[in-house]
Amino acid sequence: MGWKLNVQWYPIRWPLLRVEVAEDSMLPALRPGDWLLARRTRRIRPGQVVLAWHPGRPDFLLVKRAARRVDGGWWLVSDNPSAGAVDSNRFGPVREDLIVGRVLARYWPGTPPHAGRSRGGVPPD
Repeated sequence: MGWKLNVQWYPIRWPLLRVEVAEDSMLPALRPGDWLLARRTRRIRPGQVVLAWHPGRPDFLLVKRAARRVDGGWWLVSDNPSAGAVDSNRFGPVREDLIVGRVLARYWPGTPPHAGRSRGGVPPD
């Protein structure tokens, strides 16, 4: 008898997760196709890039910059609002329980950083 990985349970307990950027809302800091390494935490500060569940679409994970703490949660903004970004300007504050984590680094699997991209990670907070 071996062990069985419960996919629904295990990732919630793991402190790190990775996600792929899918849209232009965080240009120029993050581009579609970039991968992000994030730490699961609800302890965030203004200026940090965070992951959060969309308040109106529970299956939609957002990558946004924490602007400020407000009554009702966090005000999350896009770095590129001209991309038609969906952020707190459209749906209001994001409750703290919907914050998933803080982005630690950006990486490009299988692509060297010098291949058409600037070096470095997420801009400092």
